[in-house]
Amino acid sequence: MGTIVAYNLLLLSLVSMSLVPQWRNRTRCSVLLTASLALGIALLGTVGALCGSDDVFCSAQLLAWTAFVHYPVFLAGTAACLYQRRPLLACLSATTSAAMLLIGLDAFLIEPHWLEVSRATVSSEKLSSRIRVAVIADLQTDAPGAYERGVLRQAMDEKPDMILMAGDYVQARDLGRYAELCNAMNAIMHEVGLRAPLGTYAVGGNVDRAGVWPLISTGGVVVFERTSSVDLGQVVLTGLTHADSTDTTLHVAARPQFHIVLGHSPNFALGDVNADLLIAGHTHGGQVRLPMIGPGLTLSRIPRPWAAGVTALAPGKVLVVSRGIGMERGLAPRMRFLCRPELVILELLPTRRASGHDDTQGRGDHAGVQFRQTIGPVEPTPADFVPHARQRAHESLGEVDTLDLRAQWR
Repeated sequence: MGTIVAYNLLLLSLVSMSLVPQWRNRTRCSVLLTASLALGIALLGTVGALCGSDDVFCSAQLLAWTAFVHYPVFLAGTAACLYQRRPLLACLSATTSAAMLLIGLDAFLIEPHWLEVSRATVSSEKLSSRIRVAVIADLQTDAPGAYERGVLRQAMDEKPDMILMAGDYVQARDLGRYAELCNAMNAIMHEVGLRAPLGTYAVGGNVDRAGVWPLISTGGVVVFERTSSVDLGQVVLTGLTHADSTDTTLHVAARPQFHIVLGHSPNFALGDVNADLLIAGHTHGGQVRLPMIGPGLTLSRIPRPWAAGVTALAPGKVLVVSRGIGMERGLAPRMRFLCRPELVILELLPTRRASGHDDTQGRGDHAGVQFRQTIGPVEPTPADFVPHARQRAHESLGEVDTLDLRAQWR
């Protein structure tokens, strides 16, 4: 925090000092002086942010302060200095300042809670009936409340047959505070009634504390504390530990049924994973996506086009990476830009019902995904709870123990 305060005071001083000569010479202003000062502020702000901290998220916050506070102030002040002698340049400065402020308004106040429901259809000859899956990834909050409650209610409104939770539920450095947040999230999940006929399943993420994070589970959530599989009849679900989900050389054996592998990090998709559907979160879609560039930071080893949406890795093998519900916390800037949070709804269909149309071909967000905006919270739909189960696994994922829960569904 001290670094952030010192950086802002320093940059504010530089902006103030750069405006003084422009104001004194406003009747005979120099375009070269204005351009030099604008470039200098931008360079100093960027270099200071990148070198001011070893924490990448702290550097990102410093850059955000530069882009959405200090630089717009400098441009607005420059416009005031130039409006008499250089009205066109003054108009350009004022317009750029306003645009940056509007982008900041969208990134910090609008997009972070502007939920989208993303839909994709996956067909397979291994399926005998339709299964609707709700994917909830990266709730990642430090203050569970109305937003998280609304998202979970939206998930229940979709009437899923299965709910998959891809890790990162609450985030806090202090262990005591972390346990409090887990209990608060647990209360919300219990209030909403987060349940589905084929079960609700959760894996851990990188911000989830070992030995503590399963507190997020209600009586109806199966928590994968170890890598293992659950036999659901026409579907086998394998849940990965966070460590296994980051392994780019991971081996997962094939199953005769439709095989879903759920992990937090999408890195496991680079390994020898014999499954029909791979589901992950972690990337937040980059959280900030730039036109024609894509995600700025994914913190993963997968190709950038895989960082959000649906990707057909091979015939009959699909990767789905959710942009997540929440945001990075701690020192990271609480922002999203061109990367709205999403609730993913997957329709798993038998091939005979897909009419020969494969919605999973392609790369990125537009591969078989339809978007719509959330219509506000709704009442949860009653369904049967799934008993909590602890899983056991061998070191090789090709030999994981399988827990058959089919007899427990009513």
